Amino acid sequence: MSDIKKNQLRKHKRLATGLFFFMAIVYGLMVYLQHQGSEAWMGYVEAFSEAGMVGALADWFAVTAIFKHPLGIPIPHTNLIERKKDDLGQNLGKFVKDNFLNPENIRPYIEKLNVVKWVSEWLNKPTSQKILEKEIINLTTKIISDLQDKDVEQFLANKGTEILREIDFQKISSSGIKYFIDKNEHITLLEILLPEIKEYINESQEMILHRLSENRPFIAFLAGRKISNEVVEGLIKFIDEIESDKEHFVRKKLTENLQGFSEDILVSEQWKEKFETLKQEVLTEQNLRTYTNDAWQSIKGLLLQNLENPNSQLQGYLQSNIQKLSHSLSDDQEISNRINSWVRHFLYRMTLKNSDEVVSLISSTVAGWEGKELSEKLELEVGKDLQFIRINGTLVGGFVGLLIYTLTHLFI
Repeated sequence: MSDIKKNQLRKHKRLATGLFFFMAIVYGLMVYLQHQGSEAWMGYVEAFSEAGMVGALADWFAVTAIFKHPLGIPIPHTNLIERKKDDLGQNLGKFVKDNFLNPENIRPYIEKLNVVKWVSEWLNKPTSQKILEKEIINLTTKIISDLQDKDVEQFLANKGTEILREIDFQKISSSGIKYFIDKNEHITLLEILLPEIKEYINESQEMILHRLSENRPFIAFLAGRKISNEVVEGLIKFIDEIESDKEHFVRKKLTENLQGFSEDILVSEQWKEKFETLKQEVLTEQNLRTYTNDAWQSIKGLLLQNLENPNSQLQGYLQSNIQKLSHSLSDDQEISNRINSWVRHFLYRMTLKNSDEVVSLISSTVAGWEGKELSEKLELEVGKDLQFIRINGTLVGGFVGLLIYTLTHLFI
């Protein structure tokens, strides 16, 4: 592209310069012919060509002075682009801010923005959904892989210790027991245990006899078997009574004891000290580190495995949510209006708020360019059109010279 522009610039420079030399040849020819034998028309042609040369030289000087020193001579007020580069950057920045980054120009454009429509149309395409899904997976995989295990494990240990020490274990324990009682779970547990206890007592008859023999050998010798049978039968009968009688005093006593225990945990200083000791001695970073290390490695491995497996639940969940997002943006006008309104308001505020930053960016960018490089770039962009100034200057100058010459001969 730059080679094409360079060729066009050279072509138009040759055209403008060629027109100047053409005027010079015509002028020289007219001067010569007038010395050989003067004709009236020759004077008009001479005046046209002479004034055309003056116009061509004047406009060549003006155009050249913008980008460089004419003929390499450091004439004052020439080579303007390179010499005034910093001022040009500042003025350009201010021009953009004053004429583009103002409420009058920004608001109509931003109010036409429909970001949701564009995103929705893009998301409705299956290929776009695949692209978004792939990018999310790649980004998530990279983030997880780049995380330092030691840092994550230390963070989890620190935060875990901090969170656990913030917990009021007294209140939680008391509330848990009360919930247990309110849901009658302690009675359910008792009813589960009673048959197990009966079975254990039946199996322990020989042990009771053995203990009786050890402690009371004489009694055991006379009636050991009978006594052990009666003890077992009595205990089993007592348990049967507890099972069958829903109002049995053991059930009530168990409930009362648990309620008292719950209240004691909540208000007792002794229990408070026990829980504080638990926090300080058990809930430490060092003790939690083993669990957080294992937890992080398990979570990390599970996440990476699901991210790599196209048939995993995680990828399925991601796909379904991308589709839901696409449908919501397409069908829910209220959400679309809300998002568009937020985006427009955000862009409007940010553009006006950072308009000075745009000025600074333009100024610093232009200031960072080499003056000669900037001059060459600008000449490459607009130099072709500026050559028409030279061409027009040559022709207009010629016609003005012809007009002056004509008026002079008419009235003098």
